Amino acid sequence: MIAILIPFFAAVLVPFIYKRVPSRNIGWFVLLVPLMLFLILASYIPAVAGGETYIHTINWIDSAGINFTTYLDGLSMIFGLLITGVGTLVILYSIYYLSEREALGRFYVYLLMFMGSMLGVIFSDNLMVLYVFWELTSISSFLLIAFWYHRKKSRYGAQKSMLITVSGGVAMLAGFIMLHTLTGSFSVRDIIASIGQYTGESLFLLAMLLVLLGAFTKSAQFPFHIWLPDAMEAPTPVSAYLHSATMVKAGIYLVARFTPVFGGEAVWFYTVSCVGLFTLFWGSFNAVRQTDLKALLAYSTISQLGLIMCLFGLGSAALNEGYSADSVIYTQATFAALFHLINHSTFKGALFMVVGIVDHEVGTRDIRRLGGLMSFMPITFTIALIGSFSMAGLPPFNGFLSKEMFFDAVLNARNLDIFAMGTWGTLFPVVAWIASVLTFVYSMIIVFKTFLGQHQPARLEKEPHEAPMGMLVAPSILAMFVVGIFFFPNVIGNYIVRPAMAAVYPPFEGAEGLVPHIVAWHGFNYMPLWLTIGVVVVGGGLYLFLRYWRSVYEIAPLSWSLDTLYNGILVQTEKGSSYLTRFYMTGYLRDYLVYIFTFFIFAVGGSMLLTGTYKFDLSGDAPITINEYIIVFVMMGAGIAIIFAKSRMTAIILNGVLGYSIAIFFVVFRAPDLALTQIIVETVTTALFLLCFRFLPEWQKEKSARHTKVIHAVIAFSVGTIVTVLALAVQGNKMFESISFYFENAYELAGGKNIVNTILGDFRAFDTMLEVVVLFIAGIGVFTLIKLKARKEEKDVEDQ
Repeated sequence: MIAILIPFFAAVLVPFIYKRVPSRNIGWFVLLVPLMLFLILASYIPAVAGGETYIHTINWIDSAGINFTTYLDGLSMIFGLLITGVGTLVILYSIYYLSEREALGRFYVYLLMFMGSMLGVIFSDNLMVLYVFWELTSISSFLLIAFWYHRKKSRYGAQKSMLITVSGGVAMLAGFIMLHTLTGSFSVRDIIASIGQYTGESLFLLAMLLVLLGAFTKSAQFPFHIWLPDAMEAPTPVSAYLHSATMVKAGIYLVARFTPVFGGEAVWFYTVSCVGLFTLFWGSFNAVRQTDLKALLAYSTISQLGLIMCLFGLGSAALNEGYSADSVIYTQATFAALFHLINHSTFKGALFMVVGIVDHEVGTRDIRRLGGLMSFMPITFTIALIGSFSMAGLPPFNGFLSKEMFFDAVLNARNLDIFAMGTWGTLFPVVAWIASVLTFVYSMIIVFKTFLGQHQPARLEKEPHEAPMGMLVAPSILAMFVVGIFFFPNVIGNYIVRPAMAAVYPPFEGAEGLVPHIVAWHGFNYMPLWLTIGVVVVGGGLYLFLRYWRSVYEIAPLSWSLDTLYNGILVQTEKGSSYLTRFYMTGYLRDYLVYIFTFFIFAVGGSMLLTGTYKFDLSGDAPITINEYIIVFVMMGAGIAIIFAKSRMTAIILNGVLGYSIAIFFVVFRAPDLALTQIIVETVTTALFLLCFRFLPEWQKEKSARHTKVIHAVIAFSVGTIVTVLALAVQGNKMFESISFYFENAYELAGGKNIVNTILGDFRAFDTMLEVVVLFIAGIGVFTLIKLKARKEEKDVEDQ
């Protein structure tokens, strides 16, 4: 729980520290936060690997079952280490990447907010708390993507990501509420334990699809992937953090966490695996056509996320019929997904940093203007080579291991005897292999088009040179992990992935064969090896002859894209809302009151008619005396007379008659405290009216058409009738004892003899305090406007 809150506390301190230290040094303070959290989490690795879990709860809204409960297990450990570990390297990289002229204080506040929000997502056991942090990631990522808000593309990319991910988040919230309706709990652990008895319920399938909608929008799965390329307008450290290791992995985490809930269902299996498989293909296909290095990495990220998502879908088949020797085979897909999740964060984080270095030192990311940079930037080239070859699935890099596991998983999918996979299973390895070929092509483009070939100094904005050593440290560390994991994969497999597998497959915990022994060489009879060789041969050929077949991308016009559809929907929505706003925003208060009262008539009056609650009984009421009749008729006369008043003074006096008549009613009903309060309030209000109206223009009677007056009269009569009937119905149908009996003991409970004062100052003290605060804020706003107006008038006088 402290791990979640520390980044938020640090974010609060950053602005104060930023004012007192040189701007570049603020990054070193922020660097301590993820580094400390990473070391804390790393200290728990042995215990978690041994099967320990850690739960901590702070009661929040007990009556609704909403508590701040954090849960550390193997699955949350993987994501926690990625969030803090990659976060440490990204902040180190940003210290040298961002200029001192940038608003570094604001940048690091946003980054820490995002880090805390992501930690909140992965450690939260309560669905409502998880949702709060989920939307906080959308808000903080919006701020990070729009960091360079003076750029139109940055604002557009931030808005696009916000609209798509928040919409998915709202759908996910609806799914969470349905799960609570089914199980009676917001706890993820409780839902996993009890969901088996609810799988046949009608809400189960809908809850599943809504949760997946939230996951797909966050993890940029087709067709919601369109926000990710536009989010590349963010500074490179943001892209390296959000779009390789954290935000886009939130949806992956959600699918992994809910696999024990929905896994084994045919709809979950096909939706997750097929959407992931098509996203893998579509992302790799579109990556090849990109001419901007960052856009290429964006589509490659989409593709790799699809690969991981597809593996989780295939792995869910193991839960269809419970544990058996055969079902354990399909858990290997989930193992490959978790392993590739780590590998992807290492090589993709390094590649994003490399692209940032190229842009920073050369002044462009356009592949058409690059080439021959290897001799100028040898270290950067080496890191790019390691990252790209790992992404392509070549040895001796970690991507080779997880890519072969992926091939093995899709080949095993052909043998599934459930969900009609005997018919459709062959498509999985075919599409996966084609996507892998395209992945090989764009990986080669990154290396050879950027660092080899002909140098074009005339087309570059800067003289190319190697980046400062400080900027190279972070990607170099990630590149070392890429190589190191290849040679020591079982360290990751046994200590990091194994406990995560136990979290994804609670029924299989401790089962033999759940966690395979990872080896790089399986012999020549290993089919995934031949698929990899085929990828290299065909992918190499396609890269060499790229200029001959690249025209295939010109077959479909750009106007047929999902981006065009999104932009069209956005434009039409804005036009429709503008038309609607112009229609009802007339500028006249009377029209707004007509809208409000008409809605009130249909909503309240209609509900009373449909439910029959308009009935009331007056037989048990006390008789009305002549004095009360007189007061009522006086109030009615004053209220009607206000309508025909010809001056403000007359209207104010008549309004005062209404207020003082109510005070007399309180006296008649033996409520002197209320009468005194009413007299004071009415006196002050009348005085304020007189002061304010003195500075307003003369009262002018409105001239309205006869039919308008008739409509207004009907609305007024209807509202008055409904309110009267509603009051009588409430008074005649009391379901509970009046709360006023409680307040009669005000002197004993609060030590006050005036009940009204006691209610305001004791029983409703916080409410009264907040009302005072609101008035205070409004007063500050009015004072500010007056001062600004006075300053503007002084400036106008000086200009004259």
